[in-house]
Amino acid sequence: MACYRDSLPQLSGDFFLTDAGLETDIIFNRGVEIREFAAHTLLPEEGGREVLRDYFRGFLTLAKEMNAGFQLDSQTWKAHMHWANDLTESEEDLKKANQDAIAFIAELREEFKDNAKPIVLNALVGPRGDAYAPEEEVAAKEAEEYHSKQMSWLADTDVDMVSALTFTQSDEAIGAANAAKKFGLPIMVSFTVETDGKLPTGQPLGEAIRSVDEATDSYPAFYMVNCAHPTHFADVLDDESWTKRICGLRCNASKMSHAELDEAEELDPGDPQELASDYVALTEKMPWINVFGGCCGSDLRHVTEIARKVRKG
Repeated sequence: MACYRDSLPQLSGDFFLTDAGLETDIIFNRGVEIREFAAHTLLPEEGGREVLRDYFRGFLTLAKEMNAGFQLDSQTWKAHMHWANDLTESEEDLKKANQDAIAFIAELREEFKDNAKPIVLNALVGPRGDAYAPEEEVAAKEAEEYHSKQMSWLADTDVDMVSALTFTQSDEAIGAANAAKKFGLPIMVSFTVETDGKLPTGQPLGEAIRSVDEATDSYPAFYMVNCAHPTHFADVLDDESWTKRICGLRCNASKMSHAELDEAEELDPGDPQELASDYVALTEKMPWINVFGGCCGSDLRHVTEIARKVRKG
């Protein structure tokens, strides 16, 4: 049974953590291959499940130590039909992967049920295409129809919310939000931006957030920014009302562009303390931000530093 689908505790303003760059951590730091960068492919084998358990236990333990809530993500970012051919998986395979992923994180929540603060089960929904370089524009109605399939699978699970993560286009985010609404699922939208603070389509971040809110009657519970370094977008955050819709950050450890990261053969972990200081600077500018994690290149070290410095600051 979903615990928080009707009332997300993140909206209270309490301090929440989430995890880091799951795929980059597991591949580069732990030496475990993830087929097609799709983390749900680790779930069928016990060895893969144990790698995921070990990964998440570190963050859940940190949340307990910091007296923080935790947004616990599923391994479903690429578990949708766009990737079916690349993964050689059928629609039924992908449906099962979504259900198994939610059951898996529900087990982890049960394992950490003595955590004082809420643990929210969050299903990741990825864009229809490359999150670094979208192949084509996706119209809002088309996106709603497309994402409705995965939303329907998730609605029948114990998930509390869904997150449109690393989205590159506002129209696709509109479609995903409307699809979530159709199935009664709260949704958070997280855009990625390039080094100029704009979406990969060239659309300004503020314009993207405003367009989604206008088209969906502000259905998204809140917004985040992910898969970009804080220095890439800090300058575009102003005093306008749209910035108050951003309540979370999942930044890259590296300052490299998406194109540079795509070509890199080695992981750039950046500097965990410097990244944490950048988070503090953003929270001084936007004190309502209350959900903190990492993205590509980051791991438990980064989120630990972020949690400690943001709490202290």
